Amino acid sequence: MKRVLILHGWGGSDFPHWQSWLSAEIAKNYGCVSFLKFSDFDFPNKNEWIIQLTKELEDFKPDIVICHSLANILWFHLCNEGKIREIENLFLVVPPSLKCDIKELESFFPCKAPVNLYAKKSLLITSTNDPYMTQQEAQTLQKMLAIKMIVLEDAGHINSQSGYGQWPWMLEEVASLIK
Repeated sequence: MKRVLILHGWGGSDFPHWQSWLSAEIAKNYGCVSFLKFSDFDFPNKNEWIIQLTKELEDFKPDIVICHSLANILWFHLCNEGKIREIENLFLVVPPSLKCDIKELESFFPCKAPVNLYAKKSLLITSTNDPYMTQQEAQTLQKMLAIKMIVLEDAGHINSQSGYGQWPWMLEEVASLIK
């Protein structure tokens, strides 16, 4: 059975966020899922989160990783360090701008797009009205990463505030990979 690692961003992704829902949906069908809770997620520290993620990657050994928001930037930093093993599938959901200047997140930025995402297959998912990344920035990132991109119309930051408490499409995508 495939192992799914779900990584939240700034502020966490507890109920009713789609990541919380997805984790429960995978688990209730005896799926193997880890929904890592990073420390101090309202005032995150990149170095602490890297240590926590590195340990989880070593212990859990995921096949599929689903990043939301700031977790994408964390993944990029690990990729840029090159201290990561390749996974099968990577979902990059609404990463913030690589030039984000939010005070609470300053330890994560600036960040360079990695040359290698350490995934056999990757998908970037953005929104036309994400407050943390413009569509022009998303298109630039997609070209730099050289991966497929899906753009959701008016989906905000693809979180519970923008109506994503449940996300059946993501569940179907993941379910098709873990069988």
